[in-house]
Amino acid sequence: MFEQHLLKGQVAVVTGGGTGIGLAIATRLGSLGARIAIASRDSGHLEEGTAALGESGIDALAIQLDVRKPEQVDEMVERTVKHFGSLDILVNNAAGNFICRAEDLSPNGWNAVIGIVLNGTFYCSRAVGRYMIGRKHGGSIVSILANYVWTGSPGTIHSAAAKAGVLSMTQTLAVEWAPHGIRVNAVAPGPIESAGAAKQLWSTPDAIERITEMVPLRRWGTPGEIADAVTFLVAPQSGFITGEVLTVDGGARLGNGTFGFTPSKVL
Repeated sequence: MFEQHLLKGQVAVVTGGGTGIGLAIATRLGSLGARIAIASRDSGHLEEGTAALGESGIDALAIQLDVRKPEQVDEMVERTVKHFGSLDILVNNAAGNFICRAEDLSPNGWNAVIGIVLNGTFYCSRAVGRYMIGRKHGGSIVSILANYVWTGSPGTIHSAAAKAGVLSMTQTLAVEWAPHGIRVNAVAPGPIESAGAAKQLWSTPDAIERITEMVPLRRWGTPGEIADAVTFLVAPQSGFITGEVLTVDGGARLGNGTFGFTPSKVL
């Protein structure tokens, strides 16, 4: 699908890169020639991620990082640049989410998700952006959103609000940093096959069936499809794209329409 050495010479950092979508992104970018650093709070995830990347022939730098702590984020940039000599791509994938009604959501629960998704994305983007501005060579930042950034998401008000904030951040930074050659985009996945997310959000067969019915293509996406979308946005061929959100959800965001018409009810 992509040229074998498309990203040769590039250095990419993927937060939350040890498992799931993050690992798929790291693997795809690494397979196309990028040198990879994965960051995660969980040392176990880092071990699993580096082992999986190693099986694909990718020697990744593992960085234990809490994106909610700006001093750790700054250190992550310093370590990456010291190790590889550069930093060209940032993928903001670290996230947190769980189902809870708004009236039952504790301040700690709210702050935990806002801290990781919204604050963490800003801290990482700011630190990497400052490095890219200083070296005067441009770069690419892609943040992983969700397909409910435009609509909200009952049961996940913390995540919906945080992701919507990252959407606005993406558009704002795209304009501010365009003069520096830094492109800032996002990918908004719909339902994606991922063991980690399944435990938090859709743990029963009924929930999976209900969500599948909401997708016009009648299936869930794969981490590899999100990795392909990220690759498209960071590739040199997308050099005139910035401030955009690529939705990858099988049409789920479009909903059932005013009259409840769905593809399964074709006349």
